[in-house]
Amino acid sequence: MNDSLKTLLVIAFLIVIVWNLGAGLYYLMIDRGQTKRTVNALTRRIVLSVVLILLVVLGIYSGWIRPHGVGG
Repeated sequence: MNDSLKTLLVIAFLIVIVWNLGAGLYYLMIDRGQTKRTVNALTRRIVLSVVLILLVVLGIYSGWIRPHGVGG
């Protein structure tokens, strides 16, 4: 897998995570606690964050991702 595809995958995950965070805020403001949409959106955000972290750890462990320093 080339570097640009890995970068796009991480960026796509981050966009979806921020989208779910915004959806949670929107549902919190609109529903005023009457539905579970806020909880569902925030739960999806947490699950996506954990999946992204696990994918990065798996990528580093398997050698697909090479961590480097700030200047590297």
